[in-house]
Amino acid sequence: MEVFVADKLPQEAIEELKEIGVNVTFKPTSGKVDLDKGLGNAGVLIVRSTVVSETCIKNSPQLMLIIRAGAGVNTIDIEAASNFGIYVANCPGQNSIAVAELTMGLILSLDRSLPDNVIDFRQGHWNKATYAKADGLYGKTLGVIGVGQIGKEVIKRAKAFGLDIIAWSRSLTPEKAKEMKINYASEVKEVAKHADILTVHLAMTPDTKGIISKEVLSSLKDGSFFINTSRAGVVDEDALYEEVKSGRLKAGLDVLSDEPEVKQGDMESRFEELENVYVSHHIGASTKQAQLAVASDAVDIVRGYLKEGKVRNWLNRCDHTEAPWKLVVRHYDRPGVIANVMNELKTADINAQELENVIFDGMKTACCTIQLDSKPSDEVYERISTRQDEVISVMLIEN
Repeated sequence: MEVFVADKLPQEAIEELKEIGVNVTFKPTSGKVDLDKGLGNAGVLIVRSTVVSETCIKNSPQLMLIIRAGAGVNTIDIEAASNFGIYVANCPGQNSIAVAELTMGLILSLDRSLPDNVIDFRQGHWNKATYAKADGLYGKTLGVIGVGQIGKEVIKRAKAFGLDIIAWSRSLTPEKAKEMKINYASEVKEVAKHADILTVHLAMTPDTKGIISKEVLSSLKDGSFFINTSRAGVVDEDALYEEVKSGRLKAGLDVLSDEPEVKQGDMESRFEELENVYVSHHIGASTKQAQLAVASDAVDIVRGYLKEGKVRNWLNRCDHTEAPWKLVVRHYDRPGVIANVMNELKTADINAQELENVIFDGMKTACCTIQLDSKPSDEVYERISTRQDEVISVMLIEN
């Protein structure tokens, strides 16, 4: 099998891929345009931030698995992958510490104006009178939107700085908040009202798009900091721009809606002109430690797919079929038994939407569970259940 790696991965990971018996095409500078030309004989594609479009998927007939070496998959056309029967998997949690560290770095930078300190020094200016006026972080309130693995790592570090925490997340309950020793908020706007610093750590989904709305941003106090190291789409960027431009808020951003797709090159952004915003280059997960952890996880997914035919962290699997009937067939573990059962269903024009076959100790018998889109007739049921020397018993269950 051939694995196409479209983004930079540690050399250790490339060597590990080769050791498990795959051919590796390593093109870390690939962009969307390159992938859209097709991936040749590649059965697996590993990407970090490179866009995987429907065109790429259509032009890659051998592609079976796309792995996002990271958590967010908004750059992958999952619907197109599903339509072509291609697995999509990710590597969540491996870069949580790296993103949390950058989040704290942006907060500290805004408080102490660190980038401006450096710029002035490099230009030969000494400006202690201006830069000695920072408020400090101790005792302030950090509002955290999203308490998944990254949010939890941010909270851990923020507590060490003496920050009070108020948080909202779809999974957060008052009981969980109490266990974490943080304050619970029932909605995003409530967090913003109490926060001196608001940081967001949500995956980009239809439900989270624009969740940091104009109303939420306007609820922040004058002089508050806003931090985004997640995805640009979770924020109403027009509203954020106006708030920062007015001087009411300061922002530390690792993601922008108009950031280039290329790894290196020129860019233009309306945020360039604003003095009270610091922008890093979408590097939240880009530490050696995080890259090694993510790459190792991606290799492990490839290994599992090759050795067991299973995809860990499979994202585009249907949660449940709408099949109203389940056929449970206990049978002898012999060649052709399942094929004969499936043939009976095919003849009756019944679609098997999902199938699982498990083997009992001794490898003489097995049990096959088949999800069906319609109920087999009594005649079909009879033909399956009376197959001599093949079927032990049959049970039909309505889901």
